[in-house]
Amino acid sequence: MRRLIYFVLALVMMLGACGRPNEDEASGKTVIRMAYLVSPSHSSHIVAEKFVEQVERESDGRLEVELYPSGSLFPSDREAVEAVQLGNVEMTIPALAVVSSFNQNFMVLDLPFLFDNHEEAYKVLDGEFGQNLLDDLKEDNLKGLVFAENGFRHITNNKGPIYEPSDLEGLKFRTLESPVQTDIFKAFGANASPFAFGEMYTALQQGTYDAMEGPISLYYTSNLYEVQDYMSLVGQYYMPTALLMNDDFYQGLPEDLQTVIMDASVMFREEQRELARQQDEEYLQVLKDEGVEVNEITEAQRQKFIEATEPVFEKYDRILGNDLIEELFEATEE
Repeated sequence: MRRLIYFVLALVMMLGACGRPNEDEASGKTVIRMAYLVSPSHSSHIVAEKFVEQVERESDGRLEVELYPSGSLFPSDREAVEAVQLGNVEMTIPALAVVSSFNQNFMVLDLPFLFDNHEEAYKVLDGEFGQNLLDDLKEDNLKGLVFAENGFRHITNNKGPIYEPSDLEGLKFRTLESPVQTDIFKAFGANASPFAFGEMYTALQQGTYDAMEGPISLYYTSNLYEVQDYMSLVGQYYMPTALLMNDDFYQGLPEDLQTVIMDASVMFREEQRELARQQDEEYLQVLKDEGVEVNEITEAQRQKFIEATEPVFEKYDRILGNDLIEELFEATEE
């Protein structure tokens, strides 16, 4: 029944978008609809509200932005990105692993243990390497505006603390809709498979899955601590998000409104990153206070995870070509 409701909502929006520009004829405003999965307490939504204010102010009211958080229009990031691609909505803020389904080059960002810290990730993503990835989305009718923050991802589960790959052996493990990430957790020994985030709470509650991974803020703001008892700070990869817009829509805007969108996007990137890191620190303590058992791993244990993923790098070297992976590593050293 729930899937039927989502289908009807999507169909209504698609039909409504056909045969007309996305413009409120009564007011003359151009409407931008932004749909995403995170809740109103998440950093992406909080700063999206500032994005709305800046865009509407700097456009002198010619642009109006509507926000649809919590998967209210689409139950998965994949469906939200598809909707933007097709022009059924104009913007989304997805978990970036899903984008690799649309553009294979984005798989490179799904590889594990690429960055040692946030600053190294920002240097690569905001530099030439990251801009080339965003520009490449034009082939998929997507305008990559900026990268933003999902943060370092950690492992959560219902069975016990995770210190090394052998602790994941046989766990029913949910991954993002990314073949790279599914392969990573299979390499760790988990029974890994992708699953839409919008139904993850119920899947964990009912035992369909034992474990998952994600950033601290998402785990807290989605109330997943209510159905999972353990968090292991493995930091197996850094995962950005991005502001994505339908490219046809963006190119159809006057140049001055394109500038308004880009300026607001840069503001979003800077403020969302700062707030996301602040939330991760605050929420980690709240989770401990709520009774979640949190453990860290040693450098020797981290090395075991790194060694377990060597076959994954070898596989995607062949798929992506060594040049792209090498370019990323070179960008971290610049």
